[in-house]
Amino acid sequence: VQLQASGGGLVQAGGSLRLSCAASGRTFSSYAMGWFRQAPGKEREFVAAIRWSGGTTNYADSVKGRFTISRDNAKNTVYLQMNSLKPEDTAVYYCALGRGTIWSQMPYQPSYDYWGQGTQVTVSS
Repeated sequence: VQLQASGGGLVQAGGSLRLSCAASGRTFSSYAMGWFRQAPGKEREFVAAIRWSGGTTNYADSVKGRFTISRDNAKNTVYLQMNSLKPEDTAVYYCALGRGTIWSQMPYQPSYDYWGQGTQVTVSS
């Protein structure tokens, strides 16, 4: 399995970015994809997750109402639309793939088997 994250960049506060994560190597209908982020000097934290089948979503409180996770099953790609960006959203964003067996555990990193390489998001004030 390979995960390729893209779409990061530099944006001003209040702006928007859309991250993409393309998955390859197997079928994913029973899996879930998550986005995590890690800011300098901080631990990696959960951002959002989505089930490939059915599209159930979950968000961290810090991004609810601003970020939207979605998927395109035909393209095996998950997106993270980030609106109303704040300087505190600055981080390296990682996508990850997990079995999604226990949905309540998807905010936790051990629930994921595969990780992408990360893409930098920088929000200037």
